[in-house]
Amino acid sequence: MSMSSIAAMVMSIKNNKRARKSAFKKLDKNGSYSTKTKLSFHKNASKKQLRDIKEKLRKENKKVLIRKTAIILILLIILIYCIGFAKF
Repeated sequence: MSMSSIAAMVMSIKNNKRARKSAFKKLDKNGSYSTKTKLSFHKNASKKQLRDIKEKLRKENKKVLIRKTAIILILLIILIYCIGFAKF
């Protein structure tokens, strides 16, 4: 590569830069941002309901983990089998 092509590339990159937008400026335009404001939730759940939701999510996540692990193990066994019997 010649120096002129590198210089052209650098100039092109500098010309194509865009201005980065701040998250705080977006908040100022679309809403208010203040440390004095508090989050409020209109729905309340009892401790028993929260515990039930937590257990349900744990069971679902465990099922997903077992499923993904099984799929990976099956694919790994198939891959090892294919590599083991391949004749080069």
